[in-house]
This record gives sequence, structure tokens and C-alpha cells, in this order.
Amino acid sequence: MAKHKPDALDIVGRIFPIGHFAVSVLFIACAFSLIGFSCLVLWQSLEPGDMTMTDRRDGVLEALAIITVSLAALELGETIIEEEIRREAHMSAPTRVRRFLSRFMVVLVVALVIESLVLIFKFSHSAPENMPYAAMTAFAAAALIIAWGVFIRLNRSAEELEPEAMREAKDEDRKMNAK
Repeated sequence: MAKHKPDALDIVGRIFPIGHFAVSVLFIACAFSLIGFSCLVLWQSLEPGDMTMTDRRDGVLEALAIITVSLAALELGETIIEEEIRREAHMSAPTRVRRFLSRFMVVLVVALVIESLVLIFKFSHSAPENMPYAAMTAFAAAALIIAWGVFIRLNRSAEELEPEAMREAKDEDRKMNAK
């Protein structure tokens, strides 16, 4: 029996998981760096000294904003590892896109909502003239939720066309949750 000689597609196919892993590690490293920065900003806001309460509040809000971005980066790193590296089920492109996009949208919308709340609170006390910018961030989060809902609604037909891919994805979910 002849051995299969790897061709260019096999080699490229092996590179993708390595690239996904590298990107995930970078997301996770950035998340932990931001967690450290958030701790430093929070500590500087709380340590005794010559700071006004407004400066302390702004520091705590800045720490909250930084930690929100770190959470988004950490979740994206985890999503890439789970969806692109750990999964054994080979899903079709539409199923994979729907799953990945749904996880990404949850992270993005939550981060935008938290950021808009931080901005609204900060601007309402220090710079009310900037409130429209904070409101636009909240509107962007709302628009993303609406667009995501439309996307899911329009993709129901795709799910009906490929029930075996959805079944495989659900079986894979059960296996991963059991680990």
C-alpha cells in the first residue's frame, strides 16, 4: 500500500489550526494584560492620596471599561479554541459561521452595552455634551442585536436544509460539556 504524499492543500490544512491557536493565545495574553492594567487603574483610584471623588469615580469607571474589553478578548480566545481547534465534528461552513457569529455577537453586544453604561454614567457627571456619543454606542449595541435577530431568522431555512450538520454540532456540544 502506497503512502499518501501530502500535497499543498494538506499542508495548508495543517497550518490553519496552528494559526487559530496562535491567535487564541494572543487574545488570551492581551486579556490578561488588560486585566493587569485594570487592576492598576483601580488601585490608583482607591489608594489614599490627593484625588477628588470625581477622579476616583472616573478611575473606577475606566477600570470597568478596561476589564470589559479584557472579558471580550478572553471570550474570543476561548471561542476560537473551542470552535476551531477542540471540535472534532466537521460542520458545514454555514453551520460553523452561524455558531461562531452567535458566540461573537454575544460577547460584542455585552461589551458594547457595558461600555455604553460606563460612558453614560461618566459623561452625565463630567461632560454632558458628550452624551450623544455614549447614546450612539448604546444604539449600536441595539442595532447589532436587531441585525443578529434578523440573521438568525433568515438562517432558519439553512438549518432546515442541513439537519445532519446541526445534529453533529449538538452531539459535539454534549461531548464538550461532558469533559
